[in-house]
Amino acid sequence: MSEYLFMVAGGALAGLLGSMLGLGGGILIIPMLTLLFGVPMREAIGASLVCVIATSSGAASLYVRRRLCDVRLGMTLELATTLGAVAGGVIAGLLNAQTLAILFSALLLYTAWTMLRKRDRVNNPADFGDGDTSYRTNRLPLGMGASFLAGNVSGLLGVGGGVVKVPVMYMLMGVPLKTALATSNFMIGVTASAGAFVYFSRGEVHPLVAGSTMLGTFLGATLGSRLLPKIRAEYLKKAFVLVLIYLSLEMLFRGLGLRLVF
Repeated sequence: MSEYLFMVAGGALAGLLGSMLGLGGGILIIPMLTLLFGVPMREAIGASLVCVIATSSGAASLYVRRRLCDVRLGMTLELATTLGAVAGGVIAGLLNAQTLAILFSALLLYTAWTMLRKRDRVNNPADFGDGDTSYRTNRLPLGMGASFLAGNVSGLLGVGGGVVKVPVMYMLMGVPLKTALATSNFMIGVTASAGAFVYFSRGEVHPLVAGSTMLGTFLGATLGSRLLPKIRAEYLKKAFVLVLIYLSLEMLFRGLGLRLVF
């Protein structure tokens, strides 16, 4: 019984960070469940997708109310993301993910390096306030393609897909960072629902594991959504880069059949 209480606590931490960084928390939940609690990988991915839904539910409503989320853009990109999530969930049981994990690791490292080098616009209102309607969305077809990739990654690896969506919206589509983070949170719940359905249909969602972790995730995400508008975008970007580097190392070690213990 005590291990489920620890899952609630771990889920709360993952939800807090996931809602603030637009990731869904799956990148923390999967290592926690597999390395600390010995949950099989497929069940950990299934539980992670359920928790991503909780993260989105706990954060997205507040972001929409504060007009920090670009709902129209999110709904447009989500069409491609959902298709990608279903495709990723279906092929997850068939594909050897080792090569994919190594390639994904390289992509994350490149994304982290690019985001670190990108200079922000001076005095961008969306970096400090509740919203910014002055920007223009660019490269929508590219964003749709990247959203399909994000959904595919979500279905395969149990993450929210925000690790792809946020850099694409921020660096390629001209969306302010906080708006990209909030819009990603708005989208990831639908993305994860599509993938979670596939895992549930295969019996790979353990009710107690998923339920305990989801409870903590929802509480952490609710708190994180209230903290996001109060934190400077500069700090969020640095935190996001650190998460990208950590996830890159985790994927690399997974592809090599090793374990990352920190």
